[in-house]
Amino acid sequence: MAGLWTSIWIAVISIVLGLALGTIFGILRTLPNKIVRFILRVYLEFFRIVPTIVLLYLVYYILPRTFHVNWSATWMAVLAFTLWVAAEFSDIVRGALESVPKSQKDSGLALGLSRVQLYRYVLLPQAVKLELPATINLATRVIKTTSLLMVISIMEVINVGQQIIEANNQKYPTGVFWVYGLIFILYFILDYPLSAWAKRLTKNR
Repeated sequence: MAGLWTSIWIAVISIVLGLALGTIFGILRTLPNKIVRFILRVYLEFFRIVPTIVLLYLVYYILPRTFHVNWSATWMAVLAFTLWVAAEFSDIVRGALESVPKSQKDSGLALGLSRVQLYRYVLLPQAVKLELPATINLATRVIKTTSLLMVISIMEVINVGQQIIEANNQKYPTGVFWVYGLIFILYFILDYPLSAWAKRLTKNR
């Protein structure tokens, strides 16, 4: 359970920070500035192309040596996951903003709203409803992907389970089925309600 808690708090902090950063990036991607949009597009494609396990290795091993960053492994993992979530969520925000009917934008401009007011009072409130199912699905992906944290020696639930198996393998050779069975149940308890909620929201749209 201690390992599960480690997985959860890394996922939650990464999601919160990633959603905040991704919202900003998503808004910027709807602006007419082609240079900004190109840079953010490259940023998104980088995190889509690079496997998460490679990203963790880059952040944990290369970043500290190159930039002399002396963070703990858990906070390096939070950094990697935050940047990944921000990239994915920026595309969700961009798509949601562009899905808002053009008449809503035209009406706001006709009322004399500034660009900031238009996003704050018209576009973002409507975009939140459109992006919610995809955001929940992204959260479930983040929770599941925390299982990769064992590669950088973080004591998350998989790593703890593996150590329990190795320590008791002689006495309980079938313990591997029970330990990983419990881990499966724990992940199911965390992810299934979110997945069901996302499907329900999608059907009600």
